[in-house]
Amino acid sequence: MSENILEIRHLGKSFGTHEVLRDIDFTVKRGDVISIIGASGSGKSTLLRCVNLLETPSSGQILYHGTDVAGRGVNAPEYRSHVGMVFQSFNLFNNMSVLKNCMVGQMKVLKRSKEEARQQALKYLEKVGMAPYINAKPRQISGGQKQRVAIARALAMDPEVLLFDEPTSALDPEMVGEVLNVMQALAQEGMTMLVVTHEMAFARDVSSQVVFMHQGVICEQGTPAQVFGDPQQRETKEFLARFRGVE
Repeated sequence: MSENILEIRHLGKSFGTHEVLRDIDFTVKRGDVISIIGASGSGKSTLLRCVNLLETPSSGQILYHGTDVAGRGVNAPEYRSHVGMVFQSFNLFNNMSVLKNCMVGQMKVLKRSKEEARQQALKYLEKVGMAPYINAKPRQISGGQKQRVAIARALAMDPEVLLFDEPTSALDPEMVGEVLNVMQALAQEGMTMLVVTHEMAFARDVSSQVVFMHQGVICEQGTPAQVFGDPQQRETKEFLARFRGVE
């Protein structure tokens, strides 16, 4: 059996009196590609931000190799070096070159030497097709290129799990494919990934598991064949019917 890396147990998140997540349960095993789908406002991004400790859960547990990281006293930057995140808005440092963007986290969090961080950054920039742009600043490259740099930056930290928060939603349509191609290649290489996405074809064709969220709860989860081919819940059927209408 595959090893459990993350176990989300009865996770809840409220902002004041507004309950955004309720009793969320799922497990991430090594090699899983889990796509989280659902309408805007269903809690998908908040869930990912909780898993990455960018938001503090109101209740429940996030177990990383059996240790609850949702409690106090956790070294969040160190944890995030194992559970990395790629944001829809890229979050690159605009005053740094592409290469330095991929080096700074390694040096500050992992305490790598400048040369070691440089070699690691170059390795992954090459992997995502951005090696020719190492001296460019983020403002000089396209949105799709920025997102590929952001993926290289996350990979350079040698994470066990990569979280993707709607990584293509800020991109022009012609740039979406280049990012999805990188993600698909990572999936084929066995990278463990948790992906919040509106790209239903990716969820259907690349994922090992699909989680459908509706109004802050997991309404349905299973293999792509189960969720897309034989959905059990009315909300899932209605959501997927809208997708099929534009396919």
